[in-house]
Amino acid sequence: MTNWHPQIPDGQGPLYIRLADKIADDIATGVLSAGAKLPPQRDLAYDLGVTVGTIGRAYATIRQRGLVSGEVGRGTFVLGSGPSEILVESTKPDLVIGTLGASSAAPASQGVSWVQSAMAAPVDTAFAGTRITVPAPETIRFDSTSAPEVGQADTIQRLTTGIAKDKPYEIASYTRSVPDSWRQAGCLWLARGGWKPPEGSIVPTTGAQAAIMAIIAATTAPGDQVVFEDLTYSSIARGSALSGRRPVQVARDDEGPIPDDLARVCAQKHPKVIFLMPTIHNPTTALMGDDRRQEIVAIARQYNLWIIEDEVYGSLREASQSPIAALAPERTFHVGSLSKSVTAGVRGGWVSSPLSHAQRIYTAHKMLTGGISFLLAELSSRLVLSGAADDFRKKVQTEIAARFALVHQYLGSYGLQGAADAPFFWLKLPEPWLSGTFKTAAASAGVLIDDEDEFKSGRSGQVYHRARVGFTNPLTRMETEAGLLSLQNLLEDNGACYDSFE
Repeated sequence: MTNWHPQIPDGQGPLYIRLADKIADDIATGVLSAGAKLPPQRDLAYDLGVTVGTIGRAYATIRQRGLVSGEVGRGTFVLGSGPSEILVESTKPDLVIGTLGASSAAPASQGVSWVQSAMAAPVDTAFAGTRITVPAPETIRFDSTSAPEVGQADTIQRLTTGIAKDKPYEIASYTRSVPDSWRQAGCLWLARGGWKPPEGSIVPTTGAQAAIMAIIAATTAPGDQVVFEDLTYSSIARGSALSGRRPVQVARDDEGPIPDDLARVCAQKHPKVIFLMPTIHNPTTALMGDDRRQEIVAIARQYNLWIIEDEVYGSLREASQSPIAALAPERTFHVGSLSKSVTAGVRGGWVSSPLSHAQRIYTAHKMLTGGISFLLAELSSRLVLSGAADDFRKKVQTEIAARFALVHQYLGSYGLQGAADAPFFWLKLPEPWLSGTFKTAAASAGVLIDDEDEFKSGRSGQVYHRARVGFTNPLTRMETEAGLLSLQNLLEDNGACYDSFE
């Protein structure tokens, strides 16, 4: 128990918000360290002369901001606290896989591999998503949108052999330089809609997610707010909360953030950066139009807001629109990678940064990841500069279109948002299916999909009754077809959704 005893700051807002802000400030400044236990609600209410309800709402608010965890029967702890489980790694773990990620537990005396534990529902809710961390190998992975297999291995083998011959010292050493070829590849890969980024703005990264987290680290401090659409790629929102930033939601429509609501959020919350997916939005596949892009830029300039433009899926679309980075190069970080359109396992990515922050992004990326892998960065660059990446992109686009035709064959009679160049679709569930129940039913049938909660950046009263289904990860079209048939059977058997799945 900490001796911390706050005073509620004077101000105009509700008491619980002012208290929550005070707690957040004390966490950010180190007054409350990781692991500290907050006073019981009743005790703190008595000390401050307020109701227990006020304290409860304040504690709930900071939990929503990702700053603390509440543990029933134990109390409220600043994140990083709680009893640590003793993980005993077996040298030969007995991973006997049961149904859909359930594994037969090894006797406690033998210890349990963390991999085996990861095949079950997560125990530590502070580090839990809505997905099973390590899925069983026999499941059909419709919860991934990685580039499909189209023969990349032979080219990667040839290029990797060449790198090993040409650059043996660089492979054996830590990466301390950024060759011109890496930045040239980034310029070529990120260029779109008549725009080409300056070579000096390019920062190579270990994929897009590492790039985005480095941008957030370089442009914000713990306690700062980051704007996310209420539906988005929520791993970034969760990662922001994990690093002490506070996600804040903005309402969206069919094109992206609603300008009036974004202006309201900026005026009231004073966020530092906004995360956007303007082309093939995840999970809705929506496209942000030119006028909306201009409106977002105008608001960002008015409120001095940094913009993260995630165009990872955009590399799959032949776009005529100018990216946001072309409209506001002084405040936009344009992010791209090879994961959706070439190959995910190479982890190749680039950022086109405002020149004022390029070096900061490089340093933040190094601090967060330990530094870029020379082998992977060189391989990514050679894939692009040799033309192989473009060749694979065309093959991937063809494969996505063929699999999307299967989607229409099996699920076309149900409402879905999708496109022939998008590796996923946003499925409307018929009555009486609920999103989470349908996900559980699909999992019981051996198919992993994502329910709508996977894409909510925070708590929301909005219910969509939808699920996102990715269809590019299965090795073959036959496997994709089998997964789609399983989903079709579930949708046709509405009575299944009344099963409790206990």
